[in-house]
Order: sequence, then C-alpha cells, then structure tokens
Amino acid sequence: MPPTISNAGPLMVLAKINALYLLKLLYGQVIFSTGVYEEAVAQGMRRGYDDAHTLYRFLQQEGWSPTAVDNIPVEIAALPLDCGEKESIALALSLQGLLLMDEEQGREVARMHRLQVRGTLGVLVQAYRQTIIPAEQLRVYFMEIESRQDIWINPSLCRRLLRELGLS
Repeated sequence: MPPTISNAGPLMVLAKINALYLLKLLYGQVIFSTGVYEEAVAQGMRRGYDDAHTLYRFLQQEGWSPTAVDNIPVEIAALPLDCGEKESIALALSLQGLLLMDEEQGREVARMHRLQVRGTLGVLVQAYRQTIIPAEQLRVYFMEIESRQDIWINPSLCRRLLRELGLS
C-alpha cells in the first residue's frame, strides 16, 4: 500500500466529527508535515480549538509525529498555497503516495503532478465502501459536515455524493 500523506484540512474535519480512527483503519498510518502539524495542532491549541486538542491526543496515542520537509520543488514553492499545502504536495511527490487534501487549488496542483488525491468526503466514502462504517453512519457524518459553520466543505457536495451512492 502506498503511503498516505495528509494536509491539515482532512485532519481537522475528521477531528471535528470524531472520525480520526478511520485514518488508522484505512491507511495504517498517515504522514504529515511539520507545517501541517503547526497549523492543525499547535496554532489550533493556542486558539483553544477543541478539534486541535482531539487531533493532538489522537496523534500522541498512535505515535504519529510530523515529518520535516526540507526540499520543496521550486515550481511548488512559488505557488500561492499555504506552507502546509506546499509541504504536503512535496511529501506526496517524494513518497509517491496518496494525498489527503480538501483545498481545491492544492488538489489541482497535485493532480497536475499525477498524484492521487482524496478529500475528507472521499475518506468517508472509502470507509463506507470498505464496510468500515454503515450507510447510516456515513449519512450522520455528512449531515454533521453540512451543518457545521467551522467546516468549509460545500453541503451540496455531501448531498450529491449521497445521491450517487444511492443513500439519499
């Protein structure tokens, strides 16, 4: 199985909906950069965000720690992406792994570099398709994503995916 690299977005959303355990079940381990850790955990904890504390505890429990990224390709470093996105794409390129990322511009860059990309909703759908979670749990996760003001995933995308899966 190729390695799985995550940007901050999927980690934060899965922490908000208490679904981080799916990462371990689906991928065994997830690799993330120091920039992603700084954004999702360190800054979040300083700001008092519950999901940052949840993510911190999960990472401690699993023994997952950030990976330093020393070499970001020039063409990626020059892009108007945040530090974590650039580091995540660089890690995925160097490891030839699956990239978990929600941010659309970063996803486009990753696809241009022929990386396999999956967003938070794709992780949840994969868990459903592999019968790790039942249809009802997938619906609950999607409804929570749709209803939360602190998750920036388009609600219409949740509804469309449920329709495509025959679950709406």
